[in-house]
Amino acid sequence: MEGTGVKAKEAADSTKVVGLVIGALLVALAVLMAVPVLAEVVAQSGDWEAFLFSSVITGFVGGALMLANQTENRDLTHRATFMVTSLGWLTVSAFSALPFVFSQVDMNYTDAFFEATSGVTTTGSTVMVNLDRTPPGLLLWRSLLQWMGGVGIILTAVAILPFLRVGGMQLFRTESSDRSEKVLPRPGQIAVAIGEVYLLLTLLCALAYIVGGMTPFDAMNHAMSTISTGGYSTHDASFGYFDSPFIHWMGVIFMISGALPLALYVQTLRGVGETLWDDPQVRAFVAMLAGVSVLMALWLAARGDYGFFEALTLTAFNVTSIVTTTGFASTDYTLWGPFAVMAFFILTFLGGCTGSTSGGMKMFRLQILAVLFRTQVRQTLYPHVAQTIHYGERTVSREIVFSVALFVFVYLASILVVALALAAFGLDLVTALSSSVTAMANVGPGLGQEVGPAGNFSNLPDGPKIILSFAMLLGRLELLTILVMFSKDYWAR
Repeated sequence: MEGTGVKAKEAADSTKVVGLVIGALLVALAVLMAVPVLAEVVAQSGDWEAFLFSSVITGFVGGALMLANQTENRDLTHRATFMVTSLGWLTVSAFSALPFVFSQVDMNYTDAFFEATSGVTTTGSTVMVNLDRTPPGLLLWRSLLQWMGGVGIILTAVAILPFLRVGGMQLFRTESSDRSEKVLPRPGQIAVAIGEVYLLLTLLCALAYIVGGMTPFDAMNHAMSTISTGGYSTHDASFGYFDSPFIHWMGVIFMISGALPLALYVQTLRGVGETLWDDPQVRAFVAMLAGVSVLMALWLAARGDYGFFEALTLTAFNVTSIVTTTGFASTDYTLWGPFAVMAFFILTFLGGCTGSTSGGMKMFRLQILAVLFRTQVRQTLYPHVAQTIHYGERTVSREIVFSVALFVFVYLASILVVALALAAFGLDLVTALSSSVTAMANVGPGLGQEVGPAGNFSNLPDGPKIILSFAMLLGRLELLTILVMFSKDYWAR
């Protein structure tokens, strides 16, 4: 009986910590809502009340949660970490939708939740139209959501997912545990250092866009959605609105910057440990982007549609946008023909580097699978020789290989399940499958006339929007972080 009482007390304390953390997140979100209020006041557009009202509601609920869940024991258990991660992202998305509901655009809550979830998860899919005439506060709010979600997923990937041993992420826990203590002794310092690099990249990106001819407002909004690899724009035509190769190439450079591991920026700048270019996934990622962009440019130029440099600008921008899961578009690449459509569909699956703002399967998992395949071939040829799997200079354990293989299987299976659920609402094959992939990979645009780079998700029924919102969260949190909570074992005490 005494053991049961101790377990009950531990469960109660864990629940209080979860409530306390979520309350703190909502209070921080309420403070962030004050930024668009200032933008609305300066622009005199009259939509500031929506943000003020939303801030009051969010702050009240967050403050109440914090007051109701005060506890001396603030240690998160393994189970509670799953819960606070999943519920934290869901709750922030739910309350981030309020300004869309109360604003002049007059969204229903389903559309608002879809837009907010797409922003927080840095997916970039949108149901909004007439962005060129949308109040500036709401445009800024969309960009802020992506910027906040971008740094949030970096810290989640660095601090939480390796601890939860999700999808092979423990590889990055073991490789950085000793070195991180030498570079920066405390987790809080690591978070601050990553935040400083994130902010610096954003400011440099905004400055580059201003030099290229963007207005300061456009530059800041696009910088936030570029570094976060989110893809929200202030114009319906996205980057096609800006007829400037310089701006497009700056977009390429900074999208890549956001798709690289930010913790390695810190180590590179401090001259301690592994640098950016020492990381095998960084080298493979950059080489893959360059190779695909050049090959597609040669293909476009050979068709006679564009000169080589113009073709390279188009392919480099759009290929980088899709692979980094940013989702900007400078043109409707589905008009390039079936080969291009299939190529971009395949690229949607890939993603950037671990520890970055990118979604997708991630480059390191693809490398682990490639090494696993090569090792299995060697094992077949030399059955009596022990084979080991290496990632860079590190030996990869069977547990990590299993985690990666399981993640890829669940990832592909989840895409099919979501696509089947969308098809049940009457969506055609291309729309259902591409919407499922783009939501799970947090890319943004799908394929086809309706949800492709020239369209958006506004015409979808409410059911598919809710399904896709859940898929965005599922993909953003690496699947198992959420799915484990649906298991019977998770709730067993």
